[in-house]
Amino acid sequence: MSSNPVAETVASLLPRARAELTELVAFKSVADFDQFPRSESEAAANWIADALRAEGFQDVALLDTPDGTQSVYGCLPGPAGARTVLLYAHYDVQPPLDEAGWTTPPFELTERNGRWYGRGSADCKGGVIMHLLALRALKANGGVPVTVKVIVEGSEEQGTGGLERYAEQHPELLAADTIVIGDAGNFRVGLPTVTSTLRGMTMMRVRVDTLEGNLHSGQFGGAAPDALGALIRVLDSLRAEDGSTTVDGLTDDAHWEGLQYDEAQFRQDAKVLDGVGLIGSGTVADRIWARPAVTVLGIDCPPVVGATPSVQAGARALISLRVPPGVDAAEATKLLQAHLEAHTPWGARVSTEQIGQGQAFSADTTSPAYAAMADAMAIAYPGQDMQYAGQGGSIPLCNTLAALYPQAEILLIGLSEPEAQIHALNESVSPEELERLSVAEALFLRNYAAG
Repeated sequence: MSSNPVAETVASLLPRARAELTELVAFKSVADFDQFPRSESEAAANWIADALRAEGFQDVALLDTPDGTQSVYGCLPGPAGARTVLLYAHYDVQPPLDEAGWTTPPFELTERNGRWYGRGSADCKGGVIMHLLALRALKANGGVPVTVKVIVEGSEEQGTGGLERYAEQHPELLAADTIVIGDAGNFRVGLPTVTSTLRGMTMMRVRVDTLEGNLHSGQFGGAAPDALGALIRVLDSLRAEDGSTTVDGLTDDAHWEGLQYDEAQFRQDAKVLDGVGLIGSGTVADRIWARPAVTVLGIDCPPVVGATPSVQAGARALISLRVPPGVDAAEATKLLQAHLEAHTPWGARVSTEQIGQGQAFSADTTSPAYAAMADAMAIAYPGQDMQYAGQGGSIPLCNTLAALYPQAEILLIGLSEPEAQIHALNESVSPEELERLSVAEALFLRNYAAG
């Protein structure tokens, strides 16, 4: 990175950033209180609130959102007449999955091979630290030239919509000229990237029932309708032979026109086993950024160990459907529900329950904020032009903010590049990316103020 005072300040603050991220990662802040104590999330929220107060933020508050979680808010006033920028991150994290599969404990930040490992290190507790680093660098070099609002969500990973509903009930709170969502990531390490589209999502539980109770498979199997077998048929109907998503009425032929994703690189990033093919058709970018994608997240059925020779009376699955920009998530939900009902065999009873939904998002990349970010990225990443990419995931708050503040410019950056393995075992963050993106965000705020 070329030498400049902001970059030098960020570099000097990295040891402090690592210590703070270590403290933040230690909170087991999974916003599923059936699995993890609510006190862990509350402790993480209080840590962030204290950090904001220490930086001079005013009106710092723990917002009790309608889904029973807390988001953290604070405002750092800028010069009179300055523009307002909202910085977003979230402190809740995905469950660690199989803790035995982690090389080091998931809630202990650990350095290995130049990366910092721990659940939430990239997604998105690292984003909280990125915002703090950028603001500290500006304060040490002439001050923060804009009014900064910070909002750190407590339930983004659950998709329960608490912050969206709170924002709708308090529309003045998060009003800003520009919004920087720190929950995306570079296309690859060292390639500065702004995410310009997000797929939306819907999550649905489906239950199939066929019998009043389980039956002996030797006595009744062959004629008694097997609920688990019926469920497998239903789930299989959601994919074509090549693995493409096939929800009746949902188109699957859109194309991505921007940055392309090399198939060999994708295989490496996704850690696809040798000899196993990718699914779907079109380019990789088409499949992960521009088209719908269904995933079976879980099935309730007897485990192999301890299973008895029984015909199952009932079975249940959790399904995620990602929907691309241009597709209404509510309409996709209706199509998915109708598809599941239409494809349930043997007259089995089927019921569905929607448990989460978020709309897709598409940004205006011609706005002044994008030009300010491109200039900042060029300094933070010498020799690299800022790229535009999509993201397969969804951040439901984006569309809520876009609807509440239609004049606001929205940019998505962050630490979740492919090597980070967010949501998976051994999640990690690159400290070099944390450093460069913190510099980029600081310079962006300065550029945007001057524009």
